[in-house]
Amino acid sequence: MPEKTTQATNAIEVVEHDLDYIVANLDGVLDELAGRHLLIIGGAGFLGYYLTQSIVHFNKSASKPVKMTVYDNFIRGVPAWLTTLSKEPFVSVDTFDVVDPLTSTQGQFDYIIHAASIASPTFYRQYPIETMDANVTGIRNVLEYARTQNKAGLPLGGILFYSTSEIYGDPDPANIPTAETYRGNVSCTGPRACYDESKRYGETLCVNFATQHDVPVRIARPFNNYGPGLKIDDARVLPDFCRDMLNQRDIVMYSDGTPTRTFCYIADAIVGYFRILLLGKNGESYNIGTESPEISMRVLADTVVSVAEDLFDYKGKVVMQTSSDNEYLIDNPNRRCPDITKARTQLKYNPAIDIDTGLRNTLLWYAENREQD
Repeated sequence: MPEKTTQATNAIEVVEHDLDYIVANLDGVLDELAGRHLLIIGGAGFLGYYLTQSIVHFNKSASKPVKMTVYDNFIRGVPAWLTTLSKEPFVSVDTFDVVDPLTSTQGQFDYIIHAASIASPTFYRQYPIETMDANVTGIRNVLEYARTQNKAGLPLGGILFYSTSEIYGDPDPANIPTAETYRGNVSCTGPRACYDESKRYGETLCVNFATQHDVPVRIARPFNNYGPGLKIDDARVLPDFCRDMLNQRDIVMYSDGTPTRTFCYIADAIVGYFRILLLGKNGESYNIGTESPEISMRVLADTVVSVAEDLFDYKGKVVMQTSSDNEYLIDNPNRRCPDITKARTQLKYNPAIDIDTGLRNTLLWYAENREQD
């Protein structure tokens, strides 16, 4: 564990502290990447924000630097932070869409992270076909690349496929906390199905390429990650709350506030993802999140208000409204809470950042990263 540090007071300090935390909690694990070539596909997104910066941070003290290539189709533009990162040694950033095949002419990659997918329900319902293409055709292209490399005698060290906790759908109470063995309660035709079902099929591809072709692919199932890097206009619940707060408006909740979730701060989540990539078993899936506290949306909103009062003298309150989007709550799970026993025992994954600290860091970061009103 890293040494205890003073509390961050601005966005730069938040990121610096988080990167220190990530690298310290991967001591001895990231060494496997030293001197190797890592490809991150979808690196301009939320998860890419800390995935990429963690490698640059690690390179500052690594015995051999990690060469990192970042691909994205930049459908939502090139973020300024990635433009800055591209100037770092051993980092290259290129436009590439994962629905196109990877070929050996693009380079010899030792590790690949597939993080290319729309994950916001509001946006993947607007782009359902594109979402399915990224999660099915995209991972198939990565797996085919790895199979070709196997045949050439140049096997990869590992592939990480980002699935989702959404593959569980709306679990029955007997399966909460939800373990990786739960088969799910998922609609195959509802408004969220483009995301949920394509991730499920993506996992099926991964398992079969692992068993049939010895492809070293591992699967992450994230549970409600939040924190720096998640755009304030992403249309997920926490960015929406923060946008309201920063604009000194009341926080608007488009539900009755009773659905519950556990929330995992991004620094803890990134530690888990690298542990899956470098320590996970081929063809296996791992829940990454926190087991507690499981809190309601109303409690989350009230906690944001409390933290904002302390940080910014916020005077607003929580109000409830009906969304103009008729499909906003359709197939929305009532509860979401992971069983992370498998990740704890096999990967030594141990999330430690509490919700108050995580929300404080998040609000400080959003205060200096307002991309839309």
